[in-house]
Amino acid sequence: MIRVLVAEDSVTVRELLVAILESDPGIRVVGQAKNGWEAVELARELRPDLITMDVHMPEMDGFAATKEIMVEAPTPIIIVSSSGSGREVDLSLNALRAGALMVVPKPDDPASPMFNGRLEQFLSMAKAMAGVKVVRRWARRTTPPPPAPDPPPGTVAPRLVAIAASTGGPAALQRILGDLPGDFPAPILLVQHIARGFTEGLAEWLGAGTPLRVKLAEHRETLAPRTVYVAPDDRQLGVGVGDRLEVLDAPPVERFRPSATHLFESVAQRYGPAVTGVILTGMGRDGVAGLHRVHEAGGHVIAQDRATSVVYGMPNAAVEAGVVDAVLPIEAIAGQLEKLARAANWSKG
Repeated sequence: MIRVLVAEDSVTVRELLVAILESDPGIRVVGQAKNGWEAVELARELRPDLITMDVHMPEMDGFAATKEIMVEAPTPIIIVSSSGSGREVDLSLNALRAGALMVVPKPDDPASPMFNGRLEQFLSMAKAMAGVKVVRRWARRTTPPPPAPDPPPGTVAPRLVAIAASTGGPAALQRILGDLPGDFPAPILLVQHIARGFTEGLAEWLGAGTPLRVKLAEHRETLAPRTVYVAPDDRQLGVGVGDRLEVLDAPPVERFRPSATHLFESVAQRYGPAVTGVILTGMGRDGVAGLHRVHEAGGHVIAQDRATSVVYGMPNAAVEAGVVDAVLPIEAIAGQLEKLARAANWSKG
């Protein structure tokens, strides 16, 4: 039986969440909190398997409550957010950085024709996240990151970096992009699985923590250095002729749109060995089939390691598939990308 604590200041939404969760015979709601302080106290007292957390609450918001819980009583936390508006996005994404696992939209009107499908998805995610082992969070370390390994001789400098992430990805991406220098030469293309309506806010949030330019990708725009292009909601991202982005209403790949596999296959076809693919924390296998193409084309593939991944699903699947050249902790990935960007020098070594 999965024991859940629901933190939500709206009585109507709280009752709906409780009804949805308890519609599954394997879930029991053991506590309800109407503000962040109550959520922290009940997390300490009840030790639930999962917490659903609103971000806009009186007295203590969901971001502050998440930080406190991840120090005092580490628990898997799902952020349940009502919209992708500015303040809501900032609080939600900061909560992810503090240790929450993912953002899901608040349930809409039960009379909606899409309600049942979203209910099933919400319950599926809740059960999956309840099984994630989370760790106690302390203040961010100020020690320098470990040195990245040298690229092997003959490594080609990337003309493009493609990154994919899912659960736990926003915080990992913020770390990587924040550690890269402002003159990093290769454009970066990014697929992050996140709730619809949050992608634009994610780009702004990531951009605030890096010297690089971060923006939503636009169809037919020309790739530029020192720029990170984020795949928009419900679109496939790739690169076409003339170094121009392709942002397409193409079919989902293994249920995903945007799809990491679509991105990796596209850039491998276009740039061959001059591609670096990065697969970060996340559930499932999205991206692995595409990384086969990167690997076969002679590109370089980096996977986040188990110790620093929130969910070691996507990276582990890539490692097991034999398509990964380096498995690194999150704090070493930016350094590896910098070394790869200077790989022309290594190839002469």
